[in-house]
Amino acid sequence: MRRREFITNTLLISAASFLPQFSLGLDDPKWKSHMSPFGKRLKPVGRALEMEGYYVWCNSPIMGPDGKVHVFFSRWPSKKGMGGWINSSEIAHAVADHPEGPFQYLSTILAPRGQGYWDGTTCHNPHIKIVDGKYCLFFMGNSNGKTNTKRIGMAIADSLYGPWSRPEHPLLEVGPEGAWDDHCTTNPAFLKHPNGQYWLYYKSWNNNDYYNSKDPAIRGNRKYGLAISDKLEGPYIKYAGNPVIDYSGKGGNKQFEDAFVWMEKGRFNMLARDMGVYNQEVGLYIRSKDGLQWNDPKVAFGPVSEYLQEPPAPSHLKRYGRLERPQILFIKGKPAYLFTASQGGKFMTASSFIFKIS
Repeated sequence: MRRREFITNTLLISAASFLPQFSLGLDDPKWKSHMSPFGKRLKPVGRALEMEGYYVWCNSPIMGPDGKVHVFFSRWPSKKGMGGWINSSEIAHAVADHPEGPFQYLSTILAPRGQGYWDGTTCHNPHIKIVDGKYCLFFMGNSNGKTNTKRIGMAIADSLYGPWSRPEHPLLEVGPEGAWDDHCTTNPAFLKHPNGQYWLYYKSWNNNDYYNSKDPAIRGNRKYGLAISDKLEGPYIKYAGNPVIDYSGKGGNKQFEDAFVWMEKGRFNMLARDMGVYNQEVGLYIRSKDGLQWNDPKVAFGPVSEYLQEPPAPSHLKRYGRLERPQILFIKGKPAYLFTASQGGKFMTASSFIFKIS
């Protein structure tokens, strides 16, 4: 694909739209030499949650007390195209007897509420956690079908089957005009710190960079900040040293998104989607001693083509073969399966793509 075509398609269609140019091509072997130990543990299972008439994205799994695997995922009508995530997404619930499926759709638990609500036009980015005996579903909503009203919220339930207490206000707002995070709050990643605090990582970028860039390939620079609370329900106070993850200094408008964070053996671990550090097609893996200062990224996973052969890309899927939105299923406290999202599948829309973690 020519560079100009890539840029045009990026601006119009992608669910992770407004991305920078490639820094390395997929045929460049350099990223493979940077594969993390985590990435070497991944064994592909394949696609799941292929739903006729829908794009499926943002698959967040959790083991339930009933012994079933519960997945909370976003979906929107296929007639909307890939770009329908921004103005037509809803969050649904599916279950399976085994992490590898098959999964059965149960219900839609969060749908856009309409005019006048902060989550009136989309519900997206589900991230399920059990915290203090409560099931907490972090998610993103917007009120105008655009990126500048994206805000993080949290729904709470005593059971994975609901009912869900829906928030009337966002959990985290944007920063003041001119701040690095004055455009939106989105793509939540959460953990309860060993010290008892509640840590919420979030993606954002700056309005000025977004609207005024002279380069059509640059629509802001995605960074991650941290907000901390002494109570689950908040208020969440932004860390003074934000952003805690910022790759803009690496040049080439390198960025980072779709974070998932967890603690293992006393260390903070994070997965994410690469936005130009190696290339646009791989995932990133980083570690930290304190959750604030992170090491240089290694590769977490490659493109779908590294794991199985699929049909050629159809013309309407411009991010075909890329894995996004990594989320881990823990079994007995240990990472057991990696759930991602990828365009393609049986209906040539998008579905979950699962790995077993050996």
